[in-house]
Amino acid sequence: MRYIIVCLMGLLAVGCGNKYSSLSDEIIDRPNHWDVPKPRHGKLTEKEMDMARIAWKYFENNLQESTGLVNAVNNYPSVTWWDAASYLAGMTSALELGIIEKEEFDRRLIRFLTTLNTMQLFKGELPNKAYNTQTAAMVDYGNQPGEIGYSALDLGRLLIWLHIIKNRYPEYSTDIDSAVLRWNFCNVVDETGTMFGALLEKDKPVQYLQEGRLGYEEYAAKGFQLWGFDTSQASMPEPYSTINLYGYDIPYDTRDPRKLKAHSYVVTESFVLDGVEMGWDLTSDKTPHDDNYSNEWMAEFALQIYRVQEARYENTGIITARTEHQLAGAPYFVYDTIYTDGYAWNTISEVGEYLPQYSAVAVKGAMGIWALWDTEYTDLVFDHISNLYDREKGFYEGMFENGTGLINTFTSNNNGITLEILLYKQEGKLLTYLDNPPVSLWDKALESPFGYEGQCLPRKTLNKK
Repeated sequence: MRYIIVCLMGLLAVGCGNKYSSLSDEIIDRPNHWDVPKPRHGKLTEKEMDMARIAWKYFENNLQESTGLVNAVNNYPSVTWWDAASYLAGMTSALELGIIEKEEFDRRLIRFLTTLNTMQLFKGELPNKAYNTQTAAMVDYGNQPGEIGYSALDLGRLLIWLHIIKNRYPEYSTDIDSAVLRWNFCNVVDETGTMFGALLEKDKPVQYLQEGRLGYEEYAAKGFQLWGFDTSQASMPEPYSTINLYGYDIPYDTRDPRKLKAHSYVVTESFVLDGVEMGWDLTSDKTPHDDNYSNEWMAEFALQIYRVQEARYENTGIITARTEHQLAGAPYFVYDTIYTDGYAWNTISEVGEYLPQYSAVAVKGAMGIWALWDTEYTDLVFDHISNLYDREKGFYEGMFENGTGLINTFTSNNNGITLEILLYKQEGKLLTYLDNPPVSLWDKALESPFGYEGQCLPRKTLNKK
């Protein structure tokens, strides 16, 4: 479950034993199959709308009315903020696609924001990694009461979706800003722009550890940037190198998992989310959706990651759309990678156990490449996964590559991302801006020298702009 694996992302520490070049020296070779397919765009077909309604069924089933939170996994009352952000994505998409009325959207969002504004924070700083969805109490990964730390990656995704919602629905700007202004940012982003997660283990002091690897780190950093924070270090792709697979140069993070006790995964999800939500643009780029990607290296890396999966199919006949995914039983979660730990097409658990039997075509990964690259291969992938649902529960996680059937579980992350991908197909990038945005509570807080002392808000960053 995502609330289990988030702790691994929070154990990443600063350091790199490898020599590496700057992006300008190391950037992926454009002549390497640089034929860029266009994203899909247009009104959803009847089948696609049916898929969106089915995905929303998950959120009808798993809402906890007492808190406004949604279970991360079907019928299991726990959630992380990555999964909660996927619920916000699904809720926004359901409204924009006409699946729910504004009245239901308002009811759900008000209850969610009430909890966000009143729940306890880890050490009074930031939201704990996991919460019980029925009580909004801080819990550990076994859903037992307790503080365990926070994830900068999860909070970065949450900040992205709070920012999207306050710009789409400015009537909620004050409620959203009030929640974020409760947070203390002093330990999550340092003066170099590096992001840190917090880890609390029994009988040990809190550890603040650098968090994030290539793809996830830069995606989450954009969440903090959107609120004015300087994430200079976290937003750089370095340290990275490339490995050539089927003629494509695949980027991977070169920080050594043997030294840092954490793995560097090359998967589809973070690159898809960056494309769908922010159009592979820089956060300073407030232009509407287009095919000119101002975060050029991110778009290039994403293209290579798509192309190599297509090439694997062409060379092996194995339909491929790889990313992290849930399992119905132990170990409950795997990273289904293009490359990790020195091996291509490596599927591992959070502790590094090799589990090739759980390699799968992930629904959210398949939907992502289908929406972002309109090709014959992604048509094939779409046909492979578009019927992997239970009409009463939502979309399954995916289908195993080895022919052993469906991953028999349902999650907020998978169904929320599926919904936002369908909205992207109809609207383009999901982060949009009002022509004349009203001055917000957050804006006023950053301008004022009084009232939020000791929270390390990004006043200086804002004033420089």
